[in-house]
Formats: sequence, C-alpha cells, structure tokens
Amino acid sequence: MQKIIKYVITDILRNKIMLAYTAFLLILSFSIFSLEDSPSKGLLSMLNIVLIIVPLMSIIFSTIYIYNSAEFIELLVSQPLRRKTIWLSLFAGLAGSLSIAFLAGAGIVVLIYEPSITGLMITVTGVFLSVIFSAIAMLAAVTTRDKAKGIGTAILLWLYFSLLFDGLVLFLLFQFSDYPMEKPMILVSLFNPIDLSRILILLKMDISAMMGYTGAIFKDFFGTGTGILISFIVLLLWIVLPVGLSVRKFNNKDL
Repeated sequence: MQKIIKYVITDILRNKIMLAYTAFLLILSFSIFSLEDSPSKGLLSMLNIVLIIVPLMSIIFSTIYIYNSAEFIELLVSQPLRRKTIWLSLFAGLAGSLSIAFLAGAGIVVLIYEPSITGLMITVTGVFLSVIFSAIAMLAAVTTRDKAKGIGTAILLWLYFSLLFDGLVLFLLFQFSDYPMEKPMILVSLFNPIDLSRILILLKMDISAMMGYTGAIFKDFFGTGTGILISFIVLLLWIVLPVGLSVRKFNNKDL
C-alpha cells in the first residue's frame, strides 16, 4: 500500500498541471497579500480561492486522473492485492498530493502573513476541501465507465455545492419566511462542505456581527468548542462516506 501511495504522489507532483496549480496559488496568494493594506482583507480574498478554486481543481483533476490511470488500475487488480487496498491507496495518493499542492501554494503564504487562528482555519479547511472533493471525484469516476459522463458529473457536483445549493437554501428561506428558519439552517449547512467551511472561517473573522440574528445563531453553535468539533466530524464524514461508497462500488465493478 505504501509503495502505491508513494508512486501516485510522486507521479502527480511531477504532473505539469499540478505544478501549474501550485504556482498559480503561490503567485496569487503573494499578490493578494502584497496588494492589500491589511492581512484581514487579504484573508477575505483568499476565502474565495479556498471555497471556489480549490474544490474545482480537486474534483476535476482527481476525476481525470482516475480515468487516465485505468490501465494502471487494471494492472494492480491483476496482482495479489485486495481491491480495497488499491482504491484506498489511490485515494491517499490523490488527496495527499492535492493537499501538498495547496499547502505549498497557499497555506504557507497565509500562515506567513496571518499567523493567527483565522489563518490556520483557512489553511485547515483548504486541506479538508481538497481531500473531500478528491473523495467525491473518485465516487463519480467509479460510478460510470464513460469518461465524458464522469467528468460532467464531477463538474455538476461542484456547481451544486458551490452555487446551486445556496440558491436552493435561499428559495427555502423565501418559501418559509413566516417561520423561524435560523436554527434549521444550522442543520442544512452541514449538508454542504463548502458552506460549512465558509461559516467556520467567517466566524473566526468576526464577520458574524454583520450577519444579524442568523449570524448570532451560527456563532452560538459553530463558535463553541462543541460546535467546532461537530463541524470537523461532519467534514470527516464528507470524506469517509464518499470513499466508503466508492470502495464498495470498486469492489463489485467488472473491469
């Protein structure tokens, strides 16, 4: 298993697209903090990168990599190795590579300019989103043989989590505007790792004061130690559940 993980990480980190992704994050991060007059404003700009670009890159790159590695995967399956071991090794290699690329390109820069709990939260959530969307990508890739359909599914999933989900939430809030929906929104936010990450970061920036009563509700829950613990447990579930489902499908898949 360690040999497979080492090979996948080495192969991905030498990939030109991954090198370009790391360089892009590095240049963009330094530019943002250099142009802004205060680190806090730079963190707000970095928030958009972490919540939009990182999940997009993670899900698309992981999906394409799995499809392009079909022959390699078939070779591994022909060896005396358990399918579960092969699939988990590929996931560990992909998630590890994307996390390293994010840390090298953006995480270290954030911690240099803003070595605070807020900077640490952005870095940690960036790593979590890299791993989560790698897991979702592997589930999408193992579900269908068709490469175009798999990549299309991955892009649609990213669109859902980054854009459509918020639209659906706003629609529900509008439809049930006569009812107190603040507390149910806490539960709803757990069903989207991007929204959950956004809430955790914004609360650390103390911007919740600008969110009115809803922000106060979020702060009362997510701002406590118990709320933060529950949030990270949910983020871990967003990794475990897609990986578990993809392992199950891979074990039963006819290659």
